Amino acid sequence: MPGTGSFFHRRIRPYLIPRSLSARVLWLTVEIILLVEIVILMPSLGRERETWLWDRVTDAHLAVYSEATEAKAIQGGMLDSQTQQYLLRLSGTEAIKLVQSGSVATLMPADANLQIAGTINLDNETILGSMWQADLAVLGLKDGNQMVEAVSPLDKSMQVQVVIDGAALASHLRIYVGHIAMLSVVIALVTGLLVFAALDRRLVRPMRILTASIVGFRKDPARAGLTSLEWLSSRSNDEVAVAARELAAMQDELRAALWRNARLAAVGTEVAKISHDLRNILTSALLVADRLQETADPVVRRAANTLIPAVERAAELVSRTVDFAREGPPAITVGPVVLRELADEAVNMVRSADPVVTIENLIPGSLILPLDRTQIYRVLVNLIRNAIEASASRITLSTEMQGGLVQLVVADNGPGLPKKVLDKLFQPFTGTGRRGGTGLGLAIARDLIRAHGGDLTLRSTGSHGTVFVMGLAIAEEPVS
Repeated sequence: MPGTGSFFHRRIRPYLIPRSLSARVLWLTVEIILLVEIVILMPSLGRERETWLWDRVTDAHLAVYSEATEAKAIQGGMLDSQTQQYLLRLSGTEAIKLVQSGSVATLMPADANLQIAGTINLDNETILGSMWQADLAVLGLKDGNQMVEAVSPLDKSMQVQVVIDGAALASHLRIYVGHIAMLSVVIALVTGLLVFAALDRRLVRPMRILTASIVGFRKDPARAGLTSLEWLSSRSNDEVAVAARELAAMQDELRAALWRNARLAAVGTEVAKISHDLRNILTSALLVADRLQETADPVVRRAANTLIPAVERAAELVSRTVDFAREGPPAITVGPVVLRELADEAVNMVRSADPVVTIENLIPGSLILPLDRTQIYRVLVNLIRNAIEASASRITLSTEMQGGLVQLVVADNGPGLPKKVLDKLFQPFTGTGRRGGTGLGLAIARDLIRAHGGDLTLRSTGSHGTVFVMGLAIAEEPVS
C-alpha cells in the first residue's frame, strides 16, 4: 500500500531510532523499567531456588513415608527396586535419607555410587547466598549432584538428606528466568508506552511546539503564528507555560524591532538619496543668513541670528540620520591617540559655545589608546553637549581600569535624566527627555564605542547628576 510506508516513516520509525527527543524518552523509560525488573529478578531467583529445594525435601519425606507404609503392608517388609526408583522419580531426587531418634530410613537408586559435588544446608541458607548459588546454576557452573540437608517441614524432629541433580535445578531456574524475562519485557513496553504518553503530552509535545515556533519565526518573522504558543501559555503556571509566554513576548519585541529597523533602513535609503541636494540647499540658506547678518536693519540681523543655528541643526540632523542608517558597524581608523589631548580638543570646542560651564579634565597625560580620533572626538562632544543642555554647571572627565578595559567616565552635576527615557535611552528616534532631541546622538555614540570593542553605558543618574562610562581598548601604557 502506498500510504503504509509513509505512515511508518512519519509516525513509527522516529520512535525506533533514538535520535529525536520522543524516541529517547521512550527508550529511556523502557531501559529504566528493565533495569528495575532485573534488580527485582535477583532476589526473586534466589527465592525460587529455595522454594524448589524445599519442595524436594518435602517430597522426599513423603516418598520415604510412602515407602515405609507400603513395606509394612506387603509380605517381607521390603519394596522392590522398581517401586523405589519410581518413588525417587516422583520426589525429583537421586537418593533420600531420613534420620529420626537414631533410626534411619533410605531410598537409594539402583546404582548407589553417586558423586556429590557439594552440600547445601537449607537451615543456614541466606537470601544473598541463595541468589549467588542461583546465578551460578543458571550460568551452568553448578550442574553436579548436590547434597541437600534440612529439617523436614512436615516433622521438626526428622532430619532429611536428599541428593538432587544440579542440572535439573539449573534447567528449572533457566525456565523461570525466561518466563520472568518475557513478562518483564511486556511490562516494560506497556509501562514505557504509558509513561511515554504522559511525558509526550506534558513535555515532548510542548517542546515540539516551542521548536516549531522558533523555526517558523526564523523563516518568516512577520507571519509566524502565535496560536500554539497561546495554547501553551494558557496551561498551568509551570515552566513550559512560562517559557511559552516569554518566547511569545520575545518574538513580539523582535518583530517590532525588525519592523522598526526595516523602516529605518527605508528612511536611511531615502535620506541618503536626497542628502546631497538637501545639504546644498542648507548651505545656500546658511550663506544667505550670513549675509543677512551684515545688514544694517536690526530686525533682519536678529532673524539671521535665529536662522543660522536652525540651519546648522538641520544640517547636523541630516548627517546623523545618514550615518545611523548606514548598514553594518561604523567604519573606524585606529591609531595611537593621547586621550587627554583629544579630550581637551572636545572641551575647547564645546566651551567656545558656552564658556560659563566648568569642565575638569582629569585624564592622565601619559595615557595612549588605539582609537579612531575623529569618532571618539564626536562621542565626547556629544556627551559634553548633552550635559550642558541638561543644565549641568560642572563636568568632569576621568579614567578607571576595569575588566581589562580603560573606562572613560563623563560625570556632570545636572538634574539627572527623566525616568520615562531611561528604558529607551539608546534607541533612535525615541526622544531624549529634552525638547528638540532626536535620540540619534547617544545611539550613534554607542555604536561608535562598540566598533572599538567596548560599550557606552549609563552608570547612574539622579538629582546628584549623571554619569556615562565608555569602555575603551587596553592602554599601551597603564593608567597613572
